[in-house]
Amino acid sequence: MKVVVTGIGLTSALGNLNQSWEKLLKGKSAIRLHQPFAELHPLPLGIINSQPVDLTRLTQQVVGAAVKSSGLTLPLPECGIVIGSSRGYQGMLEKFAKKQLIGDSQPDNLEKDYTSFINLLPHQPAIFAASQIGTKGTVLAPMAACATGIWAIARAVELIQTGQCQQVIAGAVESPITPLTIAGFRKMGALAQTGAYPFDRYREGLVLGEGAAILVLESAEFARQRSAKIYGQIRGFGLTNDATYGNAPDFSGKSAILAIAQCLERSGLSAEDIDYVHAHGTATQLNDRHEANLIQQIFTHKVAVSSTKGATGHTLGASGALGTAFCLMAIEHKILPPCVGLNEAEFDLDLVRYGRESLVENVLCLSFGFGGQNAALAICHNC
Repeated sequence: MKVVVTGIGLTSALGNLNQSWEKLLKGKSAIRLHQPFAELHPLPLGIINSQPVDLTRLTQQVVGAAVKSSGLTLPLPECGIVIGSSRGYQGMLEKFAKKQLIGDSQPDNLEKDYTSFINLLPHQPAIFAASQIGTKGTVLAPMAACATGIWAIARAVELIQTGQCQQVIAGAVESPITPLTIAGFRKMGALAQTGAYPFDRYREGLVLGEGAAILVLESAEFARQRSAKIYGQIRGFGLTNDATYGNAPDFSGKSAILAIAQCLERSGLSAEDIDYVHAHGTATQLNDRHEANLIQQIFTHKVAVSSTKGATGHTLGASGALGTAFCLMAIEHKILPPCVGLNEAEFDLDLVRYGRESLVENVLCLSFGFGGQNAALAICHNC
């Protein structure tokens, strides 16, 4: 059964979907030096507003934009929901913990209503979205580190292909700029000092970014029955795990290669059919070297490659969903997005340096997460 995309909602530090796409094609970056927490030194971040974004408001915004884009009207009582997040409400929980630690007796909204603690659990963005669209259908909230976005879309595809749903709203949301997240990545030596430069010889590390992307997925038959605009088709996916290290990829690449191979096989495509790879491209030493090696091994025809994290920052669990949205825009507009931040490439790849006009038919979106999570998603023109 064909699964198609009929709606897209996206918010990044660059703006909404159209704003992000236009700025991306111009090679602009939203990464700036910020100091959102007085106790921490300034560092480059991709922040949507001046302060860390409210996750509930962000979720409502992108879900609403996706539904509007699809031409659907609420309520959608049978629509499925698959919305993931790798950090969830960690920022709010850190505030609560800090308040308790320092013995602050001033009540706040979290303490006034004990049920509000439940509203900060990791699955709540999906629950809030279900309430927003008025569904009584399946609600899932996957978490797979930085591969969460693609995992969520893959789960949504399965719900449709198995006949459990005709429509599913799927993607990921992330508000990852918190003191603990910053301290953790800094302790690992993974954070950049000036900006994100994917695949560059002098890359410094990742830059945290806020963002969310939500897709409306439907069976092709259902979409055609209501004469919906179709942005593209999800051809297939591959999901594997290295089961090796907690914070580094398996440099043999066996499991990651298997994920891509599974994705291509399920899609009925060969490596030579792929016109463009939206790379995970975090600008860390380990990821970019690992990913470049994979692409060189599998795509011997020098496929076009870029990462958009130099423009948006690394939105962690939402990054694969944002990447999928950008892939769909590339298919619709027949333009490949550039690898913003790239100056001097370290790897022998066909890296897109400027917006490149191209007849884009089949694309691959990749995500790799801590714990060895490997995810690949094949997207094509409405074939």
